Amino acid sequence: MSEMQFLAKGIALAGCGIGAGCALIAGIGPGIGEGNAAAKALEAIGRQPECKGDVTSTMLLGCAIAETTGIYGFVTGLLLIFVAPGMFMGYLG
Repeated sequence: MSEMQFLAKGIALAGCGIGAGCALIAGIGPGIGEGNAAAKALEAIGRQPECKGDVTSTMLLGCAIAETTGIYGFVTGLLLIFVAPGMFMGYLG
């Protein structure tokens, strides 16, 4: 293996690691958003207890949709950690 191939493989692995770290940061946003949604739902239920069912179902739907962004980031991070390095090593020789 030449020195250039060794350097290219190192750069590819470093890029995969940095990209995976950035992708996994995507889990912070849904956590904060879901916490805020739950807090506001509890506040709304505290003010009008008779609308508990409507507020709860709407909050759960919103949290489920918000969670998909965290799941996409997690899957992207896993792909960058486990799949992409093997693909890059195959391309680099």
